[in-house]
Amino acid sequence: MKTTKYLSHVSFGLIMAGMLAGCSDSFLEQDPLSFYEPATTYNSESGIKAAIAVCDRHLRYMYTSGNTNNAPIASDYFFSEIGLYGKTDANATDMQDNFAEKITPTSGLLDNGDGNHILTLWNESFNGVKYANTVLSYVDGVEGLDEKTKNMYKGMAYFHRAIKYYNLVFWFGDLPLISRIIDVPKQNYKTTKKEAILEMLVHDLEFAVENVPTQNEIEYYGMVNQEACMHLLIKCYLATGRYKQAEDMATDLINNHGLALMTEPFGTDNPGGCSTTWPITRNVIWDLHRAENKIGSFNKECILGIPNMSSQALVVYAAMRIFGPFWNNGGMVDPSGKQAGLRPARNASTYDATESWVEVLGRGIATMRMSDYAQNGLWVVNGEMDRQDLRHNSEVGNWVNMTDLRYNNPDSPEWYGKNYMLYNPENGNLLCPDTIRSWFDHPLYKIFYNDAVADASMSSNDWEGARAGSNGNLYQFRLAETYLLRAEAKLYQGHPAEAAEDVNIIRRRANAKQMYTTVNIGDIADERARELFLEEFRKVELVRISMCLAQSGIPDEWGNTYGSNWDKQSGTDATGGSYWYQRCIKHNIYNRGYTISSGNATALNYTMDKRNVFWPIPNSAITANNKAELAQNYGYDGYNPSVAMWDNWQDAVADESVTE
Repeated sequence: MKTTKYLSHVSFGLIMAGMLAGCSDSFLEQDPLSFYEPATTYNSESGIKAAIAVCDRHLRYMYTSGNTNNAPIASDYFFSEIGLYGKTDANATDMQDNFAEKITPTSGLLDNGDGNHILTLWNESFNGVKYANTVLSYVDGVEGLDEKTKNMYKGMAYFHRAIKYYNLVFWFGDLPLISRIIDVPKQNYKTTKKEAILEMLVHDLEFAVENVPTQNEIEYYGMVNQEACMHLLIKCYLATGRYKQAEDMATDLINNHGLALMTEPFGTDNPGGCSTTWPITRNVIWDLHRAENKIGSFNKECILGIPNMSSQALVVYAAMRIFGPFWNNGGMVDPSGKQAGLRPARNASTYDATESWVEVLGRGIATMRMSDYAQNGLWVVNGEMDRQDLRHNSEVGNWVNMTDLRYNNPDSPEWYGKNYMLYNPENGNLLCPDTIRSWFDHPLYKIFYNDAVADASMSSNDWEGARAGSNGNLYQFRLAETYLLRAEAKLYQGHPAEAAEDVNIIRRRANAKQMYTTVNIGDIADERARELFLEEFRKVELVRISMCLAQSGIPDEWGNTYGSNWDKQSGTDATGGSYWYQRCIKHNIYNRGYTISSGNATALNYTMDKRNVFWPIPNSAITANNKAELAQNYGYDGYNPSVAMWDNWQDAVADESVTE
């Protein structure tokens, strides 16, 4: 069975992972995954399989790096309308607020551990490209492999390279294109335009779709399959203006591959933390997002899952800590002035199983907090706030409002067991001094993971998420997104009513109260945010949509249309820019023209620039490429419009053999 075999597959990959420890993070370093004897390491199918296993395993590093205070995916969400940096105890230099000024090619904010992981996303993406290129560079030399098998491995490697470049072009724009492992270091790369890179991804993924087996035929769960290649190709079709091809492929994927939305509770019944404190009424949305239910034949909705368990060398995903509110902040008090929330261990005399919020919410520190729009405005459909929607429903336990929490300080018997309040009912004073970090509602069903470390210790008062011994499985692609991609394809072709039905399919499964009769791009973007929080890279998808709007000419929800300069603007005013920029400034608190005091932070200045649609090319990459000039992105120091760039991928690939 796949369920047992994928464990050994990834374990075998760990052998290769150990071999990677000495590899440089720089994309310019071309050492393949070996002990510098690639001809020996990759002259057999087992060596190629091991390299593919490393590629499969590496997918998780784009979501979590094991840092318990932050995760790479959070950096993507900071640059969106959905997320906001919330760690208000950061010093003024490290505070992730004024991106318009603080994000530069040489800025320490590109990667500073608990703050931003932009450089991590750059380095790990190019590491992933290197891993995939290793397979592509050596698979043809493996004796005894027939063409069908070689093409299968090539298709898998194409997928892995494509998913890294897909994200890279919508994070960083125009990039150096690296398509193979070369014999000597190359320091004269030229930049390749993002449009040309996307054309290569289409070419490669079409090959992958033809040659990678289906999910039912693939050897292990967690390996790339045909359906995953199709799903990524749909995104690339959209980005390159092939809307009918995107629609047709989405329809094929939805109808002809044994996939289906999960519409009833299924799999393991995992009621979450302390069920007596916060009971979960079992429902399909809760079950769909339990780690143990994400991967397996019983989940017909999963197109590609990312195994992340201790048996596969789990990478810690402290989701409850990173994305949950700091609900037990010592400065937050009840109306009597006593600390609002405590975290007593289960062996403490003050422990009360009916008020053990740390077992439910974890020890949140709100490195990323959800914007007000993500908590409230996003859920208003047809003018009505929808709390029936299972994704926004606190009655079943999926969603937690701050006012659902109850005071649990035994030194305050008058208020013990009563609901949290933001303001003192007697004098109107604020009871929470840090409303950025400590007061926001959130989807518990998305961030809750059983913490095996805390569960095993009666003296623990610190639940964080998927730590050692836990199941931390993730989704890469789900069928729900396929429907929303098809809705986009229909909209760009001028069929908003048909697009609405694809959105409604997702809404009906969620038991939403309101349905659409027609949709605009804002409705689809909103539904993506409701359905795919912490699954999609939000900035990536908003920038892709920005490109699609500029190509198709259709207006956004405010009537704006975008031209060819959508990615070549700067400034912080309210007009112009890209669709991504308009979403950021209209739905988040960026560019409001005032500073904010909250908690330890006294002058937060959340600001976004139009140029931030793309992050700067790191200066370290530009200086390392010292025999040619890589292009810097518009608006950043070093930008030069006259820098030569490849405008087709074939020329860029041909140039890779030229090292001087």
